[in-house]
Amino acid sequence: MSKEAYIHKALPGSLGGPLLFVFHGTGADESQLLSLGRDLAPQATIVSPRGAVSEHGAARFFRRTGEGVYDMDDLARATGKMAGFIKAQVAAARPSSVLGLGYSNGANILASVMFAAPELFDAAVLMHPLIPFEPQVQGSLAGRRILVTAGKRDPICPPNLTSRLEAYLRADGADVTVEWHDGGHEIRPNEIEAARRLFADAPVEGASDA
Repeated sequence: MSKEAYIHKALPGSLGGPLLFVFHGTGADESQLLSLGRDLAPQATIVSPRGAVSEHGAARFFRRTGEGVYDMDDLARATGKMAGFIKAQVAAARPSSVLGLGYSNGANILASVMFAAPELFDAAVLMHPLIPFEPQVQGSLAGRRILVTAGKRDPICPPNLTSRLEAYLRADGADVTVEWHDGGHEIRPNEIEAARRLFADAPVEGASDA
């Protein structure tokens, strides 16, 4: 898969430093999380792909047939394409570590890639993910550090599904932290601070050597 498989933006970081992939939410684009990524990982090279699926003009990473109802065949297609894009970027950058950050639909594609290729990321932040299916991890998430953030009143990502995702990840060996707030689907400051802590503690070497 090519480094150019997706329209994307890249911000250069320290040579040989971390590589951070950021994945936007539905209706946004590759600019949405760039500044947040830079704030959270100042030394990282940041790569932000644009979702290649249009839902009534809104960019997404995979198709759905309704709120929380995914086209699983298209999710599998998009997951394979994204994994290939990430591998090509990692091969070119040869980073010290590989990090991921996704919000909403972006968190969903990031999670799906981690299920399919758990060796790709050293640490990841899933902001308001919705995983309405039982993940089938192709390998093991042991040693991978994952932060899940969620709103207790999120109408899109019900709290019980967040808790179920946490249980799935823990069962597969991931080092999971969940950061809650009392609101809905919006990102709040405590989530950002939790993400900052996760990336500050990210390993210097890991998935990029796999």
